[in-house]
Amino acid sequence: MRKAVTDRFHEAAAGVWKECLNHPFVTGIGDGTLPAEKFQFFMLQDYLYLFDYARVFALGVVKARTPELMRTFAKNVDAILDGEMKIHRTYMERLGITEEQVFAVKPALDNLSYTNYMLSVAQAGGVMEIVASILACSWSYAEIGQALAGIPGAAEHPFYGEWICGYASEEYAATNQALIELMDDLAADASEEQIAYLTDVFVNCSRYELGFWDMAWEMRS
Repeated sequence: MRKAVTDRFHEAAAGVWKECLNHPFVTGIGDGTLPAEKFQFFMLQDYLYLFDYARVFALGVVKARTPELMRTFAKNVDAILDGEMKIHRTYMERLGITEEQVFAVKPALDNLSYTNYMLSVAQAGGVMEIVASILACSWSYAEIGQALAGIPGAAEHPFYGEWICGYASEEYAATNQALIELMDDLAADASEEQIAYLTDVFVNCSRYELGFWDMAWEMRS
């Protein structure tokens, strides 16, 4: 019996994910030392990113060939727009930022490059490619959330605790696990050539995740 596709993804991206976990932006959230202006820059860019992330899921609705799979992708669109974005909207309120102000911000070049890559993969491929391009973001944030929640006092931090708890929550973990299982189901009969491509997509998106942390840390537009 061959190894699950997502196990192969995880092994291939392990080095990049370790860099993400040890990134000064991420560790700064964990110990509460991250400057607020860097976090604000990140949240604005991440809010814009999530709209394109939702569009990738929406392409899954278009390309799915069964009602069940269409519903799965549609539920994930809703989970982003009305679930994950709640964390961002809460912080924007605390920072005094309106949604109108968010849309006055231009996406940073790293942000555009990442989302354009995901959308390109999704438009050129099928449902397997769509999930592979989506999963690196979801899965890496689940791991980061769990890791930061394990730091004593981090989840109780008056500013960053809410962000940590959101990505360490059982609800977020369940949503991510469902995506992992969907990826394995969709790729169960994939050829080695297809799996190699899907793995490349997953690793590339993991590298884009690392670049997003760099962008936020440097406040690079």
